[in-house]
Formats: sequence, C-alpha cells, structure tokens
Amino acid sequence: MNELPPLDERTVELLKLPSTATLTTVLSKKGLWNTFVTGASPVTSVTRMVGQAYTLRYIPSRADLDNSLVFDNTNDPQRIAIEQVGPGDVLVIDARGDERAGTMGNILAARMVARGAEGIVTDGCFRDTPAIANMNIAAYSRSPHASTNKTVHHPVDVQVPVGCGGVSVYPGDILVGDEEGVVVIPRHLADEVAIEAANQEHREDFILARIEAGEPLLGTYPLGEQAQAAYEEYCQENPPPTEK
Repeated sequence: MNELPPLDERTVELLKLPSTATLTTVLSKKGLWNTFVTGASPVTSVTRMVGQAYTLRYIPSRADLDNSLVFDNTNDPQRIAIEQVGPGDVLVIDARGDERAGTMGNILAARMVARGAEGIVTDGCFRDTPAIANMNIAAYSRSPHASTNKTVHHPVDVQVPVGCGGVSVYPGDILVGDEEGVVVIPRHLADEVAIEAANQEHREDFILARIEAGEPLLGTYPLGEQAQAAYEEYCQENPPPTEK
C-alpha cells in the first residue's frame, strides 16, 4: 500500500464534484497541458474515482523469460502490486499503449476489490472484461483482449514513475475518473486544484443553465458584468461547495 499520508477527506469530496474536463482546464491554467490519460475508457459502472497512484510498469515480453504461464506470487511485480494496493489506491499500469494482450484479468481484479482498492487504470487492455465490468471497482482500459499478459508484457517495476496514455504518473499522484476518462493531478497540487475545480464546476453549471435558457455566448460565457452580478446573487441561495 502507498506509504504517503491519505488525502484530506475534504479534498477527496471536492474532487468528486468536477468533471475531468473541468479538471484539465484548471490544470492547464497552471501550465500542465498533458494530464488526461488517452485511451482509458470506463469498463465498470463505477465511474467516479479519486485515489492515489500505485504504479506498475511493463516492458515488452521476451521469449526466454516469459515462455511459462506459471506466475510467482512472491517475486512477480504484477502479483506484488495486486497484494499491495488497498483503500485509496489506484493501480496504474503502464502497458505502453499495446493492445495485443491483457494486462490483468478478473481474478486479480477481484483480489483488488477484496483489498478495498479504489480503481485500476491502464493504457492497455483487460482480459475477462465482461466479468470485470460487473465488479464494484472503477476500472479504465483501452480495449478488451483475451490473451494473457506475458504474451506481450513483462512486469518489471512497481512504484516508479510510469507513462500511462501519454501522461507521466508518479507514485502518489492523484487520479480522478469519471464517465469520460481519467485525469492525473500532481499530488502537491491536489488540494488547490480540488478547490478551484469545484468552484469552476459550480460557476459553469450556472452558465450552462443560462445558455440552455437561450442566453447568447457574449456576456454569458465567460460571464460579463451583468451575468457576474446574477451569478453572485445565485450564490446567495446556492453557495459554491467550498463555502458549505
């Protein structure tokens, strides 16, 4: 399990409010333009995920090392990772975007559920995808593939910086998932990003309601002087989540 202290509960609750789209906007304003994990789509119905990264890195398999389907639960980094993740953790699997084999299957996913893990994210595939789809855990992958991992992947490291869907992920970074996918937040920015994104989501909900009511973009998105005054009045009855 990650040895970092758990995230503040308030930060976790705030990060559950904004969409990943809003989070990417907030992060881009801080100069972080590459934070959305490309190709990681939700597999299960659990699509609100906030957790800290526990990383697993695969390199291409090699016939003399990976020609056996016998797995060593003591030394295999994949099995070590499965037995280490726990509450608040998201297993992030660097599969190099390779879709020619699964990265894990339903038995290992079931073990993660039993350990209380928050989620699984890979830029590769899951096998046993129909079974994983019915599990009570957030899970994101590029596509399904029935072949076992060692036909293509060799697990080599845990808890090292990895790339997942083109994004750098460091152990302890915060991953937030929704119906669209997964965004990665550097851990040291999590508290401030949570506040800014929750407030932005609140403001954009107000803007969207006005646009749906027929208001033009000009003066509404972004808020002009009159619309800003209307938003401030709206906040009196509907305070932003950071003020509740």
